[in-house]
Amino acid sequence: MAAFTLKINGREHQVDVDPGTPLLWAIRDNVGLTGTKYGCGVAQCGACTVYLDGQTVRSCSLPVSAVGKSEVTTIEGLTSKEGAAVQKAWAAHDVPQCGYCQSGQVMSAAALLGLNPKPTDQDIDLAMTGNICRCATYVRIRAAIHSAAKTLEG
Repeated sequence: MAAFTLKINGREHQVDVDPGTPLLWAIRDNVGLTGTKYGCGVAQCGACTVYLDGQTVRSCSLPVSAVGKSEVTTIEGLTSKEGAAVQKAWAAHDVPQCGYCQSGQVMSAAALLGLNPKPTDQDIDLAMTGNICRCATYVRIRAAIHSAAKTLEG
């Protein structure tokens, strides 16, 4: 066990965990933020997506010891204009079915729009690769991202 200071959503949290503990479990079990989900445990499904210094990462395979002084943003701390537009579009397009993958999907979609405010279908498909929706709402996801992009355009 070792003590780590994690900066999550703008706040510092002290966690005492094994250095190899995945960031996901520190976020959920030690900090108590449960919006980030466990899906596969091998960084393939995207349910555990968070931002590390603004870049999307899979928290299920990133050890706490690798986080260092980086800023972690979870779905609970997603306050960007892109995040707000995506969440509004998600509701408008009835994207969530079971909802399990949604936090990872929203995090990835907001990151895409932060980098590319006018994505094509191909841009969306590429950016969202690795985010698996077991309910297969991919058509709605793409439509919601286009809608969020139009909202951000003004």
